[in-house]
Amino acid sequence: MKAIVTRDRAAGISGLSLAEVSYPHAAENDVIVRVHAAGFTPGELEWPTTWVDRAGRDRTPTIPGHDVSGVIAELGYGTTGLTVGQRVFGLTDWTRNGTLAEYVAVEARNLAPLSAGIDHTVAAALPISGLTAWQGLFDHGRLATGQTVLIHGAAGSVGSIAVQLAHDAGARVIGSGRTAHREAALDLGVDEFLDLQRDRGEDVGEVDVVFDVIGGEILDRSAQLVRAGGSLVTIAEPPRVRPADARAVFFVVEPDRGGLVALQRRLRDGRLRPNVGDVRPLAEAPAAFAPAHRTHGKTIIRVTERRSSRSGLNGRNDPETTSAVDIAG
Repeated sequence: MKAIVTRDRAAGISGLSLAEVSYPHAAENDVIVRVHAAGFTPGELEWPTTWVDRAGRDRTPTIPGHDVSGVIAELGYGTTGLTVGQRVFGLTDWTRNGTLAEYVAVEARNLAPLSAGIDHTVAAALPISGLTAWQGLFDHGRLATGQTVLIHGAAGSVGSIAVQLAHDAGARVIGSGRTAHREAALDLGVDEFLDLQRDRGEDVGEVDVVFDVIGGEILDRSAQLVRAGGSLVTIAEPPRVRPADARAVFFVVEPDRGGLVALQRRLRDGRLRPNVGDVRPLAEAPAAFAPAHRTHGKTIIRVTERRSSRSGLNGRNDPETTSAVDIAG
């Protein structure tokens, strides 16, 4: 099968290339997913987990990417609750080969069924960003109806979903960002916009929850905005300044089927729209990692496309698609 691989941690983005690799093995409780669309995090080549397995052993060459939407091609031993041919989406393990490939092995519990009416490209934009927003607001931030939340980076991939989830939960939402992001944040439903280039954070007053994706000085200054009993939650870095009489939480998103189901329900009902930016074929994934090529919103890699043929790669049946790389010849 074809996949994006890297063999040299020191090479960074320049080490990424499209290559032929072995079809993945389905371990116990795994499924093999025929990838239709995949997402990645631009900085993941710097993560230690990108280069080692669960035991800390080197696993290069490695395949990046962790968001996936596709169709189940194979079930591993002991797998229950999912079936071959079923549409699914989810978040893959940090210490295994990822989703920028035609097939990926995933623990079944990390996937949720995907409704027929949801495009794979949209679904692939949801797992990391959506689960990060969900866990940050509700699991760690304990946001409740009627409370006020300040969301830094409100127009970004994570922040935009957090704004919509908080608004849907009945919270008052203050969104922050650069001047150019004001209209996008307002369109998402923020009640107030904090311009990080012009406004003082102190002017928003006390809030129940701060959800931060930026870190640095923004995170430091946010500690004083959290009222007693509230929460300062960040995915950027462990807080250096902690709020008085409030919680401070740094977390890394975890796979969660229940969260995926809740997110999909809102997506299907029109209460949530992921911020999809550029959509590229698999062969262009290495270029998509480069800062100069990134666009506003989450970049999605489309791995497969529809056609009339009912046969899949290497004779494996896939009722929906064939490889975009195969089509290109």
